[in-house]
Amino acid sequence: MSALALPRTPPQPLGLRVTVAGVAVEALAEGALWIPDARTLVVSDLHLEKGSAYAARGQMLPPYDTRATLGRLAALMARCAPDIVVSLGDSFHDVAGPARMADADAAALAALVGAADWVWIVGNHDPALPPGLGGRQAHTLSLGALTLRHEPTPGAAGEIAGHLHPCAKVAARGRAVRARCFATDGAQLVMPAFGAYTGGLNVRDVAFRPLFPRGCTALMLGRARVYAAPATRQVGDG
Repeated sequence: MSALALPRTPPQPLGLRVTVAGVAVEALAEGALWIPDARTLVVSDLHLEKGSAYAARGQMLPPYDTRATLGRLAALMARCAPDIVVSLGDSFHDVAGPARMADADAAALAALVGAADWVWIVGNHDPALPPGLGGRQAHTLSLGALTLRHEPTPGAAGEIAGHLHPCAKVAARGRAVRARCFATDGAQLVMPAFGAYTGGLNVRDVAFRPLFPRGCTALMLGRARVYAAPATRQVGDG
């Protein structure tokens, strides 16, 4: 397990502030998590080069997902000015993804990795990454009382994870809204997928029950802010 110390001076709030195991974190409308006391920006499930992976299997998608995802991440890093960036697993859609990157995209990624203390948490899609990407790799990362890993663990207080690509659907005033979300019960948190070509799994799906047997609060992503939807407002996709 890799560990980092926490700086003492937090920045001004950037998003919707909640606590995970007593630690203040901020859910950002871009789908990233800001940990102010550590000046750390967390993104999950970038799935870079998913478009090229599908193209190799004959399923043609516009080949711009990597560029779009990196552009959003660059804008977010410019806004937050993080000391540490954690990519929380499935950063690439497969282990060959880095080799398929266009030169311009590879250069853009290298610039981002070089702008902060960058940590690659390995995921199920990318269990090993080439050392030429820069940064450093780990299976888990400890930040004070928080533990960051890719796949969530039932009952793991203080855990921040990804993998499940949570989204939520709420019904109100005769219409329904579905959006990517953070899922949390205050003890642990599951990140939304950040990648351009990533879908979402409804938090009412059975996959979330071992993590949140009493339900969770969905921190739903809006265009400019995050909206908290309690379990009583959430509906399934059926």
